[in-house]
Order: sequence, then structure tokens, then C-alpha cells
Amino acid sequence: MRLRHIAQVNPPSPAFDRLSDDADISFLRMESVWPKKWHALGEVRRKSDVLLGFTRFQDGDILVPKITPTFEASRSILVDGLSSGAGAGTTELHVVRPGHDVYPLFLMYLMHSHSFLRFGEAEMYGVAGQKRVPDEFLRDLEVWVPGFDEQQRIAGFLDAEVGRIDQLQVARRRQLGLLEEKSRVLVDHEIDRLVSNSGVVAFRRIIRSIEQGSSPQCDAVPAGLDEWGVLKLSSIKSGKFHPSENKRMPGGVEVDARFRLSSGDLLITRANTPELVGDAAVVCGEVGNLLLSDLVYRVDLGGQMNADYVCAVIRGSRVRGHIQAAARGSSRSMVKLRGEDIRSWEIPAASRKEQMDFVARVKNQLDVTGWLRSKIERQIRLLEERKRALITAAVTGQIDVTTVRGADVS
Repeated sequence: MRLRHIAQVNPPSPAFDRLSDDADISFLRMESVWPKKWHALGEVRRKSDVLLGFTRFQDGDILVPKITPTFEASRSILVDGLSSGAGAGTTELHVVRPGHDVYPLFLMYLMHSHSFLRFGEAEMYGVAGQKRVPDEFLRDLEVWVPGFDEQQRIAGFLDAEVGRIDQLQVARRRQLGLLEEKSRVLVDHEIDRLVSNSGVVAFRRIIRSIEQGSSPQCDAVPAGLDEWGVLKLSSIKSGKFHPSENKRMPGGVEVDARFRLSSGDLLITRANTPELVGDAAVVCGEVGNLLLSDLVYRVDLGGQMNADYVCAVIRGSRVRGHIQAAARGSSRSMVKLRGEDIRSWEIPAASRKEQMDFVARVKNQLDVTGWLRSKIERQIRLLEERKRALITAAVTGQIDVTTVRGADVS
């Protein structure tokens, strides 16, 4: 039957309305809407502070992100244990309130099925990067609704099986963290050896110039062939340059060719989260018509040092410590580095040969850990596919959960 016959979509919230204006309620930003994590990531606010401009919900509701890419990331949650029994949050949420004939956890799992996500993505409207799922999609969604007892058995089965898969994914992500730590230790050891042998030099003595680009209003799609694009912050990630991470400049906007990228440019992020600000990468290969943004610095080394060498040193713990201490901003979710902060960094004063040997050794070490990382990341993706397929089969009646071996369906 259609979802509107068994649940309300975006209904009023009597539990919210009954509370006094000075009552404490739960508040969820979009970044805190995560399955099994929203309790820890949410906030508590006074009702009077969220009376206007927010989505209202209450215990037992299912929250479905409506905007891309959060919807496709399958981040729907069943809220229970809200402060004062009610909550408010971003307007980019649909609220689904299960009726008496549907088990809420069963319906929540349905929102994580392949079919739900695929059909919802097909119904999205709006421009690229700002597409949203309409509430008509939810109201008209056709769902399989077995008996209430069967819904409970399916939800219990999925709780057990999805929990096992989640534990495996956590273990694999822990392995990724250990690999990252190992890579960092290897690089730090090489840097310490260079410092011991050659001493350090202030980065300002190496730099010829530091510049940042500009960020005009751009389209939310990458530039095509023969089009101009402006770098996104995500173009610099974990020491690698990703030229496809850019935004297309609309026609008619004047291009400032001074900020055009060239192979060999050393780039450093000027603003980002505290963990990511100051990341560095070297532009390699043909990059087409890409421009520097105002959130990225380009550092001209003047030929005194190898860009790949400096990039690797910047990502070591010595410089990262300086970055963490110097980064500033009004919000801890987005901090910035000044050019003067960068000039104060200390770089091992290695000879040209030592620089190239360092780059080669680090590359060999990182190639090994990179190969292992790719294998673990593939396992995580396969586990996610397994979880999604299992959920889809269970909530659409393709498997009988009472006969599935190893399931706890009591």
C-alpha cells in the first residue's frame, strides 16, 4: 500500500506544541543526522529559540534527509529519547510518523533499502547540488506491509545482522586509522633524520611568493572540456591533487588568467576544518583551464626546493603541530591560516639530492600502505553493499527471516 495510508508525512508535532517556551528540546543539525549517532551529535536548546524556521518532530518519528547528497547517503533515523520528547532541526528533513499498524523500526529500515533510495533519487527536483526529494514521493511510495508481528521479526533480524556488519566495518575503519598512523610515523621518522643531519630553515627563506585566488559565483558542476573551473577545497585531499574537484565558471564571467594552475604548483588549503586546514598537494599533469580559489594558497618556491619534498614535509607531524597552533577562526568547524603562519614553518634544510632521496623513500613506503588501504576500503564498500542488499531483501519480503540461519528473531 502507499505510505500515506500507514504513516503521516510532515505532520504537526503536538508533543512540541504542548511544551512551554522555556522547555529544553533536542536540536539536530544536518551533520548530526546519522544512524545510531544522532544522540551524541545533537544539541539541546530552548523551545523559544527554535519556534520559527525549523522542522519539528517528536519521539517515534523517522527523519529523512531531503537534500542531495545526504539523502543518497542513507542517513534516515528513528528518533526516540528526545529531550522533553520533542525536537527541532534543519528544514532539510522530511518527518514520517508511523501509524498504529506499522512497526517504526521496520519502516525506518525500509528507508535504507536500495529501492527507496533509488526511487527517491529519481524523483529529486532542483538544480545540480541542490536537488531535493519532494514529500509527494514519500506519500505515494508503495510499500510492502506484512503483519505487525512479521514486521517486528524483520526489524529484529536486521538489528542483529546489520549490527554484525557494522562491527566489521568499524574494525576495518580502525585498520585504516592504523595504516594512516603508520604512514605518518614513517614520514616523521624520515623528517627527523633530515633535521638531525641538516638542521632546519624558516619557510620564509625558501618562498618567493604566496598568493590566493578568487572565488566568483560558479555552477555546482565540474568544468567540461574547454571550460573554466575554480578549485574546490576537496581538490586537495591527503596530499593528493584531484583536478575533477572544481566548479564550472558560468559564461560571461571574466577570467583572471593570473590564477590559472600549472603543473608543479604547490597548493596549501587556507581554510577548512582544524583537522584538514593546511593540507598540501602538488599539481601534476595537464590540468586544463583550472583557477586558484580564495580558499587555497599557491606557494612559489623559486626553485630552491623540490615541491614534492616540501609537500611531504608539510604533511608531517612537525608542521602539523604548527598548523594546529596557528589556525584561527570564529568557528571550530572552519578555521583559517594566514600567509604569515605559513612563512613561520620550519623545513629541513636538505640538499637537492637528499630531497629527492627522501621523496623516493616516502613514495615507496606510502605505495605499500596505499595498496593495503585500497584493499580495506574495497572490503568496507562490499560490506555496505551487503548490508543494503540484506535490508532490501528483508523489507520487501524477498527472504523469510524466520528461516535465515544465524539470525536472532526472538
